[in-house]
Amino acid sequence: MLFGLFYLLKYSIKNSGIFSKQAILFIIATLIPIVVNILGALRVVPMTIYITPIYLTITVLLCAFAVLKFDFLNVTPIALQRVVDRISDGYVVLDEDNIVTDFNKTFLTFNSLKASDIRNISIFDWQGSKYLPSLNDCIQKASVSAKTFAFEAYIEPIKKYFNVEISSIVNKNNFLGTLILFKDVTQHEEDMKTIKDNQDMLVERERFASLGQMIGGIAHNLKTPIMSIAGAVEGLNDLITEYDISIGDSDVTNEDHHAIAEDMRSWVEKIKTHTSYMSDVITAVKGQAVTSTEIVDTFTVEELVKRVSILMRHELKHSLVDLNSEILIDNNFTLHGSINSLVQVIDNLISNAIQSYGGEPDSKIDFIVEEKDNSLVISIRDYGCGMSEEIQDKLFKEMITTKGKNGTGLGLFMSYSNIKAKFNGNITFESEVRKRNYFPYNPSYRGLTS
Repeated sequence: MLFGLFYLLKYSIKNSGIFSKQAILFIIATLIPIVVNILGALRVVPMTIYITPIYLTITVLLCAFAVLKFDFLNVTPIALQRVVDRISDGYVVLDEDNIVTDFNKTFLTFNSLKASDIRNISIFDWQGSKYLPSLNDCIQKASVSAKTFAFEAYIEPIKKYFNVEISSIVNKNNFLGTLILFKDVTQHEEDMKTIKDNQDMLVERERFASLGQMIGGIAHNLKTPIMSIAGAVEGLNDLITEYDISIGDSDVTNEDHHAIAEDMRSWVEKIKTHTSYMSDVITAVKGQAVTSTEIVDTFTVEELVKRVSILMRHELKHSLVDLNSEILIDNNFTLHGSINSLVQVIDNLISNAIQSYGGEPDSKIDFIVEEKDNSLVISIRDYGCGMSEEIQDKLFKEMITTKGKNGTGLGLFMSYSNIKAKFNGNITFESEVRKRNYFPYNPSYRGLTS
């Protein structure tokens, strides 16, 4: 009997806890005959013929009540407990006073707890509760609502992220308690962080690649004006020498002095033109090289086209491609946003258009700026190889490239993301294999504010 009761109590305590009503009934039922027999054997109480059936009757009644009332021999609670112990989410059940009455093994494993550490204590006495600032508020809301309330939390001691869902337990419109579900999303958060770090690394790598290309263009763009300025300085030096010699010469008339001054003025104007161009190059390159927070500013279509022309000049000339710019809108049309981001998007589209020709000389790209339905439309059109249907299906949905090891597909993907996020616009395309690519850009600039 003792061995049988030991195993019965063992499984009862394991599934329902040592303080369950079922376990208490069996303990009392077992102790009554043992205590009475010990007291009788020690002659502490008199043993009569009536005492044995009396205490055995009490024992039988208590055991019968434990078995019948609490389904002691029913395997369903045991099977259910095994199931919930194996689910990946942890849960805690609270009574009306927010006392923990039930939980599963997963919750204990999450928090490295033993059953005795959490059972029959207030949920707010659990150390992890201080990392759940919305817990009390959500429990109160759930007690008077059928909705499920959720929030995200990071529990510092165990280094885990959770989606916490709180809902009420109601039976026949009677509030019985609260169910708190803990979904471990630590791996998801770590994966998202890894993806973001990798994306940042790819963006930085793409930026450096673009800067490398840009540096070659800078050298070419600045070489010509520097040589022109050097020639102008030599011309001015000759005129200064000529003017110095002419001082005091009676054969030199006032008209000669004015002619020399005019030549000097001509050389100065040429120097000013070249230095202005160099300043524009430096401004354009600096804007694309800076990685700090982009400034939302007001700029005109003329400024936009000017920067694009400066930055793409070298690549277009090197590739023997002619850029046909058609500005079908007032040059002073005002835009709001980051000019550097927009220039980067347009440059990327023009570069893709150049590469579509595969080095074929005397090619042409159309760069069209126009207004449609109160929106600015920028179109880049080439007449190159076009894109296959497979590429078209994946375009803008993932980083895809047709350049093999020489490309990442990040440029167009990031361009699309920038237009969507920063300009509230859109990029669409039309393409046929061996016919043309068409990349129109259509953000509603007038609806944007700085």
